[in-house]
Formats: sequence, structure tokens, C-alpha cells
Amino acid sequence: MRTQHTISVFALAFVLFATTGCDRSAKPQQLGTPAPVFTVTDGAETVRLTDYRGRIVILNFWATWCAPCVEELPTLVALARQDPAITVIAVSTDDDSTAYANFLVAHPMPGIVTIRDGAQRSNALYGTLRFPESYIIDRDGMLRRKFIGPQVWTSPELADYLGKL
Repeated sequence: MRTQHTISVFALAFVLFATTGCDRSAKPQQLGTPAPVFTVTDGAETVRLTDYRGRIVILNFWATWCAPCVEELPTLVALARQDPAITVIAVSTDDDSTAYANFLVAHPMPGIVTIRDGAQRSNALYGTLRFPESYIIDRDGMLRRKFIGPQVWTSPELADYLGKL
């Protein structure tokens, strides 16, 4: 009986630890606060989030090996083409710079700011460790919304939401 009680206590402790360790909910505590700022340099480019203050930003964390991420990218490209008032920053978390470069050659992303953060420092600032995850940052640099998983960025619902910003 004591062994079963001990196992139950450990199981409960594990569940509590696992569910409090990260904020993967669509309404993280960060919403309504200033977006964590970062600068990423990948050897060829440098992206500073602060350079986009005054614009609506969709910050997308993705990887070339992530099938849902790759599935989502064409709708981000389409959104960037449809609405030039929105800046899409796609931060790749790929370790492999060659895989990232080859992906961009095979799948051009016109209108999107792309950068590789192999050290994953920028996404860590947002508590994002699984991909894709995206954040909407308003013109004042405030986090307004978080999306978990792939989205259809050209959907009427998202267009309506972004239009209201």
C-alpha cells in the first residue's frame, strides 16, 4: 500500500511539474506586455525586433524539419503580399545552416523577413520550444496574441483580427 501511495505522489508531482514548466497556452502571461526584444545575426543577415516598432509584426518560430511549419509558410507569404502594413518575421530554429539555406533556395519567401537562430535564443525569450508558434506584436511593441501550431494566415478570421490592429 505504501508503495502505491509513493507512486501516486510521484505521478502527481510529475504532472504538476510538466504542466507548470512552460506556457504553451494560447493566452500566455506575456500577452499585453512588451514583446521581448532580440537581435539575431546568422552570418548573412541581422534582424532586430526593435527595427519594426511602429508596424504590426507576426513573429513566427519555425524549422525546416517541421512539417506543420513548412505547411504554414505559404499562407504567411500570401499574407505578406496581401497586406504590406504587416511585417512577417520568420525565425528558423535550425541548427544546420546548410539545410536552412537550401530550404530558402527551394522555397523562396518573398516579402518575409527570414533569419536563422540556431542557438534558439530568440524563441527562448518567448518560452517557445515547440514549433510552429507565432506571436502578434502591435505597433507599440506589445504582445497581443499567440498562436500554437500552423495557421491559415489568409483566413477571413485572421484578416479581420489583423485589420482591427
